[in-house]
Amino acid sequence: MTRVTHHEHGADELCAAGTQMYEHALRHGRVNRTDALAAPCLIELGLLHQAVTDPERLEPVAPALALQRRLHASAQRVADERRRELRLTEALTPLLPLGGETALGAEPGIKVLSGLRQINDALTRTVSEARHELLCVQPYKGLIGRPVDVHTESMRRDQVFLTRGGRIRTLYQHTRRHNPLVIIRYEQLVGDVEARTLDEITERLIIADREVAFLPANTDRSLALELRVPALVTYLATTFDRLWALATPMHPRPVSRPTRNGITPRQHAIARLLVEGHTDAVIAERLGMNVRTARVHIAKLAATLGSESRAQLGYLIARSGILDRED
Repeated sequence: MTRVTHHEHGADELCAAGTQMYEHALRHGRVNRTDALAAPCLIELGLLHQAVTDPERLEPVAPALALQRRLHASAQRVADERRRELRLTEALTPLLPLGGETALGAEPGIKVLSGLRQINDALTRTVSEARHELLCVQPYKGLIGRPVDVHTESMRRDQVFLTRGGRIRTLYQHTRRHNPLVIIRYEQLVGDVEARTLDEITERLIIADREVAFLPANTDRSLALELRVPALVTYLATTFDRLWALATPMHPRPVSRPTRNGITPRQHAIARLLVEGHTDAVIAERLGMNVRTARVHIAKLAATLGSESRAQLGYLIARSGILDRED
C-alpha cells in the first residue's frame, strides 16, 4: 500500500489520510501496522482493531458498527455533561441572591453602565449620596450624548448638591470660556462652585468625595465605568488636582490670558499642535472647537506670521520662538 501523509486534527475527527487508509482496509480486509502509524485516528475512533492471528496486521471494523459505537459514546458524554450541569445548578442556585452585582460577572469595584439613562441615573444617585466635593472634567464633544434635557437634569442635580453645602470644581478647555451653555450654567448655579480652563484636558471624568469615579468606556459615551476601587479613584483625583493647579481661573473670578506680539493664547496652542504635525481635525478635537473654527484660527496665525503655505507656517512658528515663551 502507498504510504499516506498524516495530518494533525482533533481526536474525534477523521482526516483525509485516515479515510483513504480505512477504505483500503475495507477493500482488502487488513492494513499493515506500520502503515497505520500515518493515521492513528483510525484506532482512536475504533475503525481498526488488532488482528488475532497476526500482531503486525490491523483489521477494519464494519462502518455501521463503528458508527453505532461512536454515537453511543457521544451520547454518553452528553449525558455526563448534563448531569454535571444539573449538579452545578443545584449547588449554586441557593447562593445567587447573595451575589449582588458580582453575580453579573463584574469586577469588584468596577461596574459597566450602558446607555445614557442608566449612566445619568447612576450619577444622580451618587451625587445625591455625596457629602463634600465633586471634581469634574468636561471636554467639548459637541452635542454627542448631551441633549438639552440632560444639561437641565445636570444643573438641577448640581444645585441640590451645592445647596447641601457641597463644593464643585470643573475643568474645561479654553474654548469653552465663551460657550453659551457654560456661561448660563455659572450664571444660574449658586454656591461653592469654581471652574478653570486649559488648552487640553483629559476625557470626561466625574469624582464624588474622592470615593467614586465615572469615566467613559467608549468614544460615543454610550458606555461608562463606575469605579469604586480606592487606588484608581485616588490616582484620578490626584491627576485632577495637578491639572487644576495648572489651569486658568474662569469662575467666579476669571483671569484673562494675555495676547503677546499679536499671537493670542488660542493661536499659541494651535501653533504648538501644528508643529507636532497634527491635522486640522485633530487640532480641533484636542482644543475643543469645530474644524471650521480651527481653520479660521490657523489662517489668522498664518497671516500674523506672514506665511503663504502650511509648510512655511511650521517653519515660521519654529523660527519665531513663540513656543519658547512660557504662557
